[in-house]
Amino acid sequence: TDLDYPPMRMLGLLEKSYIQRPCQLAEDHEGSRQAAVAVIVRPNHGVLFIRRAENERDPWSGHMALPGGRVDPGDATAEAAARREVLEEVGVKLGNARKLGMLDQLVSPPMTPPLIVSAFVYVIEHDPPVVLDPKEVASVHWFGLDRLIGGEGRGEFLYKHGDHELVLPRVDLDGNRIWGMTLRLVDDLVGRIQHGG
Repeated sequence: TDLDYPPMRMLGLLEKSYIQRPCQLAEDHEGSRQAAVAVIVRPNHGVLFIRRAENERDPWSGHMALPGGRVDPGDATAEAAARREVLEEVGVKLGNARKLGMLDQLVSPPMTPPLIVSAFVYVIEHDPPVVLDPKEVASVHWFGLDRLIGGEGRGEFLYKHGDHELVLPRVDLDGNRIWGMTLRLVDDLVGRIQHGG
């Protein structure tokens, strides 16, 4: 798979995809909340994922995720919130990063009020030092674009929610499970590279 998609070509296809298919915005319902995350690609084309810290008040406690969080009233834009959250959670400054675009906005599974998630894709020119906020982040993991594109670890798992059982897609990499909204964002990223839009 990495032979089919040389690193520079992957980023070229990703950048081209935003010309061919701009990101789709979710319908903003009254009272909806906003969150923003960052897809950070480093020079060896690894993508930064975090494992969220265990917190009983966090519905995504302990899950694999992209760094980011809620958009606060003081944030000028959703992108500003993503940059702030990345700095707070993992200590990475995105000031000089090249932004390729935004993935399609997602609306969280049934929540009241709904949560709209914006994901911004950045390419950085150096391997950043990472400083975790242990209250927010348990660990950091870099997974290569070639592994994500190649379908490594893809499958399904049984998810129990209350009295319901659902069969959901997942990606297992190095003992870590990516699923849910994070996997939907990964699929958008991969699809843009595979199809150039």
